[in-house]
Amino acid sequence: MVSVDSEHRETPTMTEQIRNWAGNVEFRPVRSHHPGSLDELRSLIAEAASVRVLGTGHSFNRLADTAGDLVTLDRLPPQVQVDSDARTATVTAGMRLAELASRLHAAGFALAALPSLPHISLAGACATGTHGSGDGNQGLAGLVRGMQFVGPSGDVVELTRGDLTRGDLTRGESPDFDGAVVGLGALGAVTRMTVDVVPTFDVAQYVYQAVPLQEVITRLDEVFSAAYSVSVFTGWRGEASVWLKVKVSPDGTQPWRPGSDWLGGRLADRPAHPIPGMATENCTEQLGIPGPWHERLPHFRPDFTPSAGAELQSEFFVPRSRAAEAIAAVRDLGPLIAPVVQISEFRTVAADDLWLSPAHHRDSLTIHFTWLPDRSAVEPALAEVERVLLPLGARPHWGKVFLGGPKAALATYDKAADFQALLDRHDPDGKFRNTFVRSLFPLPGAPVARPR
Repeated sequence: MVSVDSEHRETPTMTEQIRNWAGNVEFRPVRSHHPGSLDELRSLIAEAASVRVLGTGHSFNRLADTAGDLVTLDRLPPQVQVDSDARTATVTAGMRLAELASRLHAAGFALAALPSLPHISLAGACATGTHGSGDGNQGLAGLVRGMQFVGPSGDVVELTRGDLTRGDLTRGESPDFDGAVVGLGALGAVTRMTVDVVPTFDVAQYVYQAVPLQEVITRLDEVFSAAYSVSVFTGWRGEASVWLKVKVSPDGTQPWRPGSDWLGGRLADRPAHPIPGMATENCTEQLGIPGPWHERLPHFRPDFTPSAGAELQSEFFVPRSRAAEAIAAVRDLGPLIAPVVQISEFRTVAADDLWLSPAHHRDSLTIHFTWLPDRSAVEPALAEVERVLLPLGARPHWGKVFLGGPKAALATYDKAADFQALLDRHDPDGKFRNTFVRSLFPLPGAPVARPR
């Protein structure tokens, strides 16, 4: 994990204490800003020496940290414009997914996928490669068709899938879109995104409990093809629960109805929580009761905070072709992992063309860890997880806790050099490159910063 704890910082001039959702990162910018308009945002970026944008704070590392100016876009007027003919929606980038989903559903449309938490912002989710689940579903960034961001000189740049850069000051010379969507916040402040939408649909959610983990490994393709969206939860003690989110046809029929027993497990007859024993009132409706997509695809309801944030999270994307091998390798670490993990989750993500997407050019299975909120206790287990997964080609989620992951995994991104060139062209002085980003993509002529 990249650390900037020892980095020299100017004394903040504001009294506002800013922490991430989990509380494990305290931001200490010299100033914090909540601009209320695009013009105000442009002015403050043009005047700043160093800038980062903070979304909803659901990253667990210092990806959004800065010793300069920290910008939050929560006061930009929320807007959703749906183009029914093109099947797109143009959205204020800082809008939370729950609000976006509600507005789309009211207009008769949907996003093809949603992550576990609808509490996060669209722009933050796309910038870090956040995803839902489903063999046919790309991450949220894969839905993006166009984007607008404010660059280092306050210029407004617009990128469209397949088109060239369009800005109010200059016109680019090469297609930048695929490099910019999962951009780690390093190109500018994203203000607007256009995303693909589909007709709204209903989903019914079922949970199987006490499934032997070996059955999941042995029948992996059967498990993840069983429903539109599938999640597998385990505490690495030999058992798992399988959450099936089945797409319901417009006439109310379902392509597959589960029996009472499957994979050696039993169909739950009461609501469940991903972490066994926790209260279920903040979880989305289960027991096969159909409901709108945005009320079933996430695990948690938007009007509840799923926990107090007392946790750390890590996640690794492994090639689908090595998924069973990866799960088995981590299972062998169970005695080390189980005492410090609250729950782990497996999901599938379809390949995309976005340069820094952890699913770039390969279908993936993700292995997610919700750890106890004790970094010193977690690190030995996490080190072993990285030891077995990185040689299998694992790519860490950009917004989670890791040790040496991103640096070690960078060689698996065949467009990493192109992304470096993209940053050097759009922001040669590194106004948006903090310590985290510079450790991977240094300024021209600068030595590479060493991650911890």
